[in-house]
Amino acid sequence: MSSTVVISIMVALIVLLLVVGAPIKPMRLIAHGTVKIGIGILFLFFFNVFGGAIGLHIPINLFTTIVSGFLGLFGVASLAAIHLFLIS
Repeated sequence: MSSTVVISIMVALIVLLLVVGAPIKPMRLIAHGTVKIGIGILFLFFFNVFGGAIGLHIPINLFTTIVSGFLGLFGVASLAAIHLFLIS
């Protein structure tokens, strides 16, 4: 497919969503999940900043951000415990 066709399809879908309206419940769930994943990235970033002083590092990838985002600080603590006791 050429790029013109792909862009035309995307524009048509956006116009269709603007005319018909997006379903509220799925959009709210997607937005809520995106915010949680963003918070998980921030938790991991600050953990790596402060944990780097004592030799702890949790990689920031999709799995760890989902765990830390949806479980919060307990998720970060669980990832740190896994890093300390199982990986090291």
